[in-house]
This record gives sequence, structure tokens and C-alpha cells, in this order.
Amino acid sequence: MTRRLAIVWNPSKTDQDTLTEGLHAALTDAPTPEVFWWETTEDDPGGGATGRAVEWNPDLVVVAGGDGTVRAVAEHLAGIDTSLEMGIVPLGTGNLLARNLDIPLNDIPAAFTRALTGHARPVDIGWVDVDLAGGHERHGFVVMVGFGIDAHMIAETNDDLKDKAGWLAYAESLGRALAASDIVPFHITADDQPGRDEEGHTLLIANCGTLQGGFTLLPDADPSDGQLDYLLLSAEGIAQWAGTVKTMLWDNGLKRLIGNTDETTSTDTVTHARARKLEVTLPEPRPFEIDGEQIGDTHAFTVTVQPAALHIR
Repeated sequence: MTRRLAIVWNPSKTDQDTLTEGLHAALTDAPTPEVFWWETTEDDPGGGATGRAVEWNPDLVVVAGGDGTVRAVAEHLAGIDTSLEMGIVPLGTGNLLARNLDIPLNDIPAAFTRALTGHARPVDIGWVDVDLAGGHERHGFVVMVGFGIDAHMIAETNDDLKDKAGWLAYAESLGRALAASDIVPFHITADDQPGRDEEGHTLLIANCGTLQGGFTLLPDADPSDGQLDYLLLSAEGIAQWAGTVKTMLWDNGLKRLIGNTDETTSTDTVTHARARKLEVTLPEPRPFEIDGEQIGDTHAFTVTVQPAALHIR
């Protein structure tokens, strides 16, 4: 039973009264815990608030916000290596970790009910050490990192089309995202294997594989398997791009959903693999994304996984 509930919330996503109403609706048939609230700010997206919440010694930390707030809270909890359990009340439009964990979306009372009554599952977190123009930085991530078309695909999807067509809307945005991405060479080392030279326009390293609209970019990614899945795309020209779309949307999408196969397809332009550690160097800096947020340009980064770092209801 949750006796002390800490809520870290992003006031830019909703007001406290709305969250309080949702919490009370979830507590209709349950004992009311002692509740304390910590707001995020523009200067503190969640890490500092989570630190203060943890010092209050709660039984459960619930994060109410979007992808950035969830990542900041998760990063702090993983960094202090605590067994403290975490709940998510997803707000905004992304909510990628919540989608991958089947946490209710657009329903604050249902999300609070899940957080208060659900059983915690171990969830991995990824860590990326990245060299940027301003120096070396280390960040946690819960969904995916990398360079290439991923941010373009998410940002450029037409909201009206997404509402009408669901995940099919991403096929349209993928084409425009590809036009903005060039093939680049890079060097990659996976785990203890020999390093190798590759080339492509997109490299994504993921803890979770599903994006908005139910579009599954990395169908084998499991946030609790202690591994990271990575995807390399290298299509050039209309013919290769058409083949890439077929592979991603049919072979590794609908075909798997309807039960014809459990195998992930790789081709000359679509490569799927897994690792616990990846080191990547680029000949020139490329824009780098963490959970859909561009943090700057990098020419070198290392990604590792911390298994079962989080305990999410």
C-alpha cells in the first residue's frame, strides 16, 4: 500500500487541480496516502525535483509530464540506484515510454490507478556519453538515441493525418525526413566485437521500439531485456527507399502483427542488431537526439545499458 506519494509534475502540461481531481478519482476505493507535490521548472526539468522528492522518503514517485520530464525523473532514480518504485501519468502528445509500457494515455485517473495499484516491473535505462561542442555530457534515456531521420519523422508527421490514419501517417513523414538526411560514414564497435566501418543516414539505439501512432520502429526492442536494439538505415534513391518502407512497414510491421512471422528482417539498407555497449565515431559532427530531443552536434558517443535500473508500475 502506498502511504507516502511524491508527485513530480510539469506545470506547462497541466494544472495541479486537474491532477488532483484525477488522483482523487483513482482513490475512490483506496486509502488516501500522504501526498506532496514537486514542480519542474525551465531550469530544472525534473532531476532536482526528484532529488528533493526522494529526500522526503516516499513509497512511490509519480511523474506527471511528457517525455522530457519522464526522462529526467528516470535518469535521477537510475543514477542513485534506488529500489524506489515509479509511476507515470503521461501528459502531452509523445509519451513514448508510457506507450511502450501500455500505461493509459489521455486518462489521468486511469494512469493514477495504474501507478497506485499496479505491480512494478524492472525497466532498463540507457546511458549515453556524448562529445558536443560545449564538452562531454552524460545523459540517461528511456526510449532511444541516435542521429538521422528519427526526430524529423516524429516532428514532421502531420497531426491531422495522424489522427485519421494512425501509424500510416509516419510513412508520409519518413519520405520528407529522408530527403533531409545524407549518407555518412562512421565507425562502430559493438560489445567486445572488432570495430567496423559502416555508412548510413540514420543510426538509432533503442530501449523501446514503438513510437507515436503505434508505429513500431524496432520490433524486437524490449525495455526489460538488459540489451539495446539498434537500427541502421542507408537507403538512397527512390527504389532503395521504397524497399526500406516495405521492410519497416510490412516485413517488420503488419506482417508480424498478423502473426506470419516473429523474425525481424534485415536488408542491404535496413540493419537490425543488439548490443549492451556501442561506441560510434563520425568524421564530422551530426545532430544527435535523445528521446526525440536534439541536444547538439556530435562526432563521438558511447551508449551503454543499465539493466533493471527502474521499477515502474
